[in-house]
Amino acid sequence: MASPDSIETPPRLGSRRRLGVGAVIVLVLLAFAVTVGIGIFRGTTGTETVTTTPAPTGRASAPAGAGVYVHVAGAVRAAGLYRLDVGDRVADAIARAGGFADDAERAGVNLARAVTDGEQIVVPVVGAAPTAAAGGAPGATVGPLDLNTATREQLDALPRIGPALADRILAWREENGRFTSVDDLGSVPGIGDKMLAGLRDLVRV
Repeated sequence: MASPDSIETPPRLGSRRRLGVGAVIVLVLLAFAVTVGIGIFRGTTGTETVTTTPAPTGRASAPAGAGVYVHVAGAVRAAGLYRLDVGDRVADAIARAGGFADDAERAGVNLARAVTDGEQIVVPVVGAAPTAAAGGAPGATVGPLDLNTATREQLDALPRIGPALADRILAWREENGRFTSVDDLGSVPGIGDKMLAGLRDLVRV
C-alpha cells in the first residue's frame, strides 16, 4: 500500500486557468507586434504610392488639340497646310512653309498680322497682282489673279479650280507661251462657258 507521500495530486484548476490566460495574452501581443512590423516595412519600402499634382511652371499649358490650321500658298518654298499656335502671325506661317521663294513679292504680305483658323495665306510672285486669300482673312490683299504669273497654289485657290485643273492651266500656258485673253481659259480642258463666266472677274492677263 502506497504511502500518502507517494500519491501525486492533480494540478489545481486555478493554475490551469492562469496558464491559459497567459498564453492568450502572449498570442495577442505577438499578433500586434507582427501587424506593427508589417506597417513599418511598407512605410520604408514605399509600397503605397501617392499621386501629386505637378507644380505650375509659370505658363499655362494649352489644352490638347488647341491651335489653328492655315493654308500657305504661292511663292513659298513648301506650300501646304500647317498647324500654328493661337496668336501666331503671318511671319510664323511663312517660316513654317520654308520661307519666301526667290520670286516672292515680300512687300505684298503683312507679316505682322495674326493668323486665323482656316485661312489661306497667298504670297504673290514679283510682278503679279495681289490676289484674294480664300476664307476672307482680315488684312488679305484683293485683286484679280494674273494667269501668266499665277502659281499652282494660287490657281487652286480659285473657285471650282482644283489641283488637277490648275495643272491643266499651267500645262496650257507652257504649251502656248502665255494667255493673251481671259477667254483663252475656255481652251483649257475642263473649263466650260459657265466656269469661265464665274472666273472672268477673278483673273486677268
